[in-house]
Amino acid sequence: MKNELKAAPPALAGDDAVLPFSVEPLDVRGRVVYLGPALDTILDRHDYPAPVSRLLGEAVVLTVLLGTSLKFDGRFILQTQSDGPVSMLVVDFETPDRMRACAQFDAAALDQAIAEDRIAPADLLGKGHLAMTVDQGENTSRYQGLVALDGGSLEDVAHEYFARSEQIPTRVRLAVGEMLARRPGEPPHHSWRAGGVIVQFLPDSEERMRLPDLHPGDLPEGVELDDADADDAWVEAEALVATVKDVELTDPDMAAERILYRLFHEHGVRIFEPQALVDRCRCSRDGVSQMLRGFSKDDRDHMTVGSQIEVTCEFCNATYHFDPADFE
Repeated sequence: MKNELKAAPPALAGDDAVLPFSVEPLDVRGRVVYLGPALDTILDRHDYPAPVSRLLGEAVVLTVLLGTSLKFDGRFILQTQSDGPVSMLVVDFETPDRMRACAQFDAAALDQAIAEDRIAPADLLGKGHLAMTVDQGENTSRYQGLVALDGGSLEDVAHEYFARSEQIPTRVRLAVGEMLARRPGEPPHHSWRAGGVIVQFLPDSEERMRLPDLHPGDLPEGVELDDADADDAWVEAEALVATVKDVELTDPDMAAERILYRLFHEHGVRIFEPQALVDRCRCSRDGVSQMLRGFSKDDRDHMTVGSQIEVTCEFCNATYHFDPADFE
């Protein structure tokens, strides 16, 4: 009897990776991401209050889901500016795999929101806008899309953005969880995990992609909008993704391949090469030095602590020191 060589099963995508997929019978494509140690490092570095960390974690997941769709070298930046307790979120994704993030919040307003149990994303963000910026580098124009923050979650904002700006039927699910582990004789150790899935309807026929018309707000009385019937394939795909539970996106024992099989095994789902993700800041001593040379002497004087100019990166908390004489 001849010895037979059997191929080993492919390794699962695992944590800190994006897994692209397509479901051809439904004409949908998408990506699934699970974030573990990389996200935990980002959030622990800043030591934000838990509600801020959770919200920033959702923003990181959304940014990764969108940024990994870029087919060129560049950056995808998600930024919010609003009047809520969390006044700003910034997530910077640089293709193909680098991410960094930070947040700004009003401590007093946040404490009050926590005391009143108003810690849903809509409560923390308040009203304002979310900007999504695509930067292809020097000698190119930036593309930026804006969508209002008006009492919705980041999932709601993403759906509104694609309906208005991209005209692509899109469904997004985001989840962030704080894991607690207790070792004998040690205090509980926490770690952050997050996951997300995006699915988009991309049939060959543009007519099948048609979305219902957006209400312009000034229609004459008696005039009704033409509501396009949703394609059956998209209705099914959207309904399946809506069944994804938060625990499925944050469970350490879950995997992108398993959740895709649960959702689409009846139609067959094709997966592609996963893309690993890393927590890595873009700042450097040379970069900060070049930035300082663009400032006035008065600005540099305000940044001087003792006899040194001190600059701290808001993303990674790295601190750089310079001699003011170097810039005279």
